[in-house]
Amino acid sequence: MMNKDTFSSFHPLVNMLYFVAILGFSMFFMHPASLSISLICALTYAIYLGGKKFVRMGLILMLPMLIFTAVLNPIFNHQGATILAYLPNGNPLTLESSMFGIAAAVMLITIISWFSCFNTVMTSDKFIYLLGRILPALSLILSMSLRFVPRFRAQIRVVSNAQKCIGRNVSSGSILQRAKHGIRILSIMITWTLENAIETADSMKSRGYGLPKRTAFSIFQFDKRDVIAAIYILICTAIIITGSMLEVFRFRYFPTIRHIGGDFPIFWTMLIFIVYFALCAFPVIMNIREDIIWKRIESKI
Repeated sequence: MMNKDTFSSFHPLVNMLYFVAILGFSMFFMHPASLSISLICALTYAIYLGGKKFVRMGLILMLPMLIFTAVLNPIFNHQGATILAYLPNGNPLTLESSMFGIAAAVMLITIISWFSCFNTVMTSDKFIYLLGRILPALSLILSMSLRFVPRFRAQIRVVSNAQKCIGRNVSSGSILQRAKHGIRILSIMITWTLENAIETADSMKSRGYGLPKRTAFSIFQFDKRDVIAAIYILICTAIIITGSMLEVFRFRYFPTIRHIGGDFPIFWTMLIFIVYFALCAFPVIMNIREDIIWKRIESKI
């Protein structure tokens, strides 16, 4: 069951600003500390949003992907000065290539987790609100794309059950019969997809979507709480970018593993990583804060 997310209730601009910053940092920072911070925060927030559904996806999809990516790199990448062993083909297995493979795998899982959170928080209404007046056609396509997968899965389940009731079951019979029934279901789904896209486009056109002087109703208001959150995100982002420009996040895997960032006192380096953690954990912090407030209110009743 999905938990009530406080961060999702923020203004769409705040949500978009946060995910642009956090995804950008997660893609470009290869420092083990930044990778660990981003991974822990991404998994925590994704589990809070998705619950058991995300845990199952993690065990079925992301854990094998993590192991596969971590193992694949040292098999084909033989750079590094620290030789651990030799493969049957005579190529060396190095510590540096193994660590780089683990780092690349962690980055991949982190990005997938953040995009899972992004897909949950940034609904089609928020996309249309942000891009509707600037890029109306693009915002409509994005909102339809985000809605397509869950609607397609629900519809194909309905069609499969309906076909099963009339004896066209794809899970029984000969291979030829299964293929025939599967092609029929696929044909139905393609027809449904095309009709749904045309109906949506005609509906939006009839409502004047994309016209220059068209007015639009919106439930989103940029209030004081959103201002504070936006300032918080911008300050953290500015500090992190400054730290990146000063090479705090620079880390070398080849030929030897070494932190090659700027020569700063450990206090300032730790401070920048604390700020990075404060940015990554911002949605979780907001949810914990809201839960504490609600418990205090309930205790007074």
